[in-house]
Amino acid sequence: MIERRPFQSLASERCDWLEAKHHFSPAHPQTGWGALRIWNDDEIAPNGGFPPHIHANMEIITYVRDGAVSHRDNLGNTGRIVAGDVQVMSAGTGIKHAEFNLEPQTTRIFQIWIRPKTEGGAPAWGTKPFPKQDRAGRFVTLASGFELDREALPIRAEARVLGAVLNRDQALTYDTGSGRFLYLVPSTGSVNVNGVQLDVRDGAAIKQLRQITITALRDSEILLVDAPHTAPCSIPKPTRPAFSKFESYQAALSSL
Repeated sequence: MIERRPFQSLASERCDWLEAKHHFSPAHPQTGWGALRIWNDDEIAPNGGFPPHIHANMEIITYVRDGAVSHRDNLGNTGRIVAGDVQVMSAGTGIKHAEFNLEPQTTRIFQIWIRPKTEGGAPAWGTKPFPKQDRAGRFVTLASGFELDREALPIRAEARVLGAVLNRDQALTYDTGSGRFLYLVPSTGSVNVNGVQLDVRDGAAIKQLRQITITALRDSEILLVDAPHTAPCSIPKPTRPAFSKFESYQAALSSL
C-alpha cells in the first residue's frame, strides 16, 4: 500500500518568521505512521527561530535542506547545522533547547519525530555532515537505532532515517521488513515509487510491501524513514512560540 500525501494538501502553520507544513498534525500526533509521529516541513525566515522550549521522550531528527540552523541547549551543546547536515536529539527525561536561523536567507528543514523504544534516559544531542556525493545513487543511513549502522547518528528507536540522491531516470530499490512503516519525501525533484508519482515535498506513506523501487523523474534528493509499528501514544502539541527578532535570540541564550 502506498498513500500519496500531496504537499499542497498538508496542514499548514504560518507566522511572521515561520511557514510550516505538517505531514502529520501536531495537534493530533496519534495520526502518525507507526512510530513516526511528526514530519514538519519548515521554512524559517532570517533572524527567526524557536526560543527555548522543552522536549521529552522523543527522538527528534532535523535535516537541513537549505541554509543553516543554529542550536543551543541546556546541556551546553552548541552547533551550526548547514544544508546536508543532520542533527539528532534524544530528548529522554527532558532537554531544553533553542534553534534559530541566523543566516541572511531563508532556512528550510525537515524535522522528524520518532517515538523511542522506551521512555526516560539521559538526554543527548549530536550532529554530522552527510555530503550529497556520498549519497549519489544509493541510500545512506543518516540516523539509526540499529548497532550495525555504525556510521549513522544514533537514535533510541528501532528505526532508520535514510537519504539518497538520484539523477534523472536512475532507480533505487529498498527492501522492507515485515510490519514496517515507511514514509518517503522528495526534498527536491520528483520520483515514481512503485507506479505512484511524488512531486517535490509530497509524502508517501508505505506499508505491506516487500520492496519499493524509486525511479527519479528528475534529478532528485529523497529522504526515507523506516519505522516499526507502535501502539498509539499521546504527546504534547509542539509549541510554536512567536519569535522573529535577533535581539530576542540574544536574550534567549541567557536562559539556557
